Amino acid sequence: MSAPPSSVSPSVVVARLRAAGCVFAEDEARLLLAEARTPGDLAAMVERRVAGLPLEHVLGWAEFCGLRIAVDPGVFVPRRRTEFLVREAAALARPGAVIVDLCCGSGALGVALAAALGRAELHAADIDPAAVRCARRNVEAGGGLVYEGDLDEPLPPSLHGRVDVLVANAPYVPTEAVRLMPPEARDHEARVALDGGADGLDVQRRVAAAAPRWLAPGGSLLIETSARQAPLTVAAIAAAGLVPRVVTSEEADATVVIGVRSAS
Repeated sequence: MSAPPSSVSPSVVVARLRAAGCVFAEDEARLLLAEARTPGDLAAMVERRVAGLPLEHVLGWAEFCGLRIAVDPGVFVPRRRTEFLVREAAALARPGAVIVDLCCGSGALGVALAAALGRAELHAADIDPAAVRCARRNVEAGGGLVYEGDLDEPLPPSLHGRVDVLVANAPYVPTEAVRLMPPEARDHEARVALDGGADGLDVQRRVAAAAPRWLAPGGSLLIETSARQAPLTVAAIAAAGLVPRVVTSEEADATVVIGVRSAS
């Protein structure tokens, strides 16, 4: 019988991670030790992390809004700053709201928002088959539905004019800037989840243009963006006929543009 991971000295794991450049080596070691079932599992997980895989891909999950979200290899890892978008969305919604999560990745945004509301009708969509498989594990556990396809194309027509909150963490990194991203993202997350085109706003513009046909009167679109790109996101949302406003969190280093469909 193999010895339990607890028999492995945490200091050895910490030293191995720190030597590989892991800034939060102690925290990562604690998570790896808790997740591994055997010393062999632990050694393999440490090797994958040292090789540069994101910690969340090694663990198989990410903590997001206090929830454990399954994250498969290659799938976009939900960022802590995006928790700000979820909080803003929750403040606009009500229990029982109809939610759509476009470019859903693992489904983290929709799942966290539905959990915050306590009761919701959740629909999510992504173009990446790996992301869709991962999202189904997270979303369908709470009764939601996940669709595979390009942006809103796979959504059922029955949602037209019924969506209370549409959230989108669409890719917004300019194409030329993708190569400057940390290797964990650049090398291990799907390019389609990162690359937003020449100015980073290609997908955001399409999301904004599509939103009015899905939103209910008074419904809201929330898109994460950067402080520098926010004016362009505002312009895209205004061009779609929604009323835009920008909200920011210095603590989370997060910028979100909200577009509201007129209640009339």
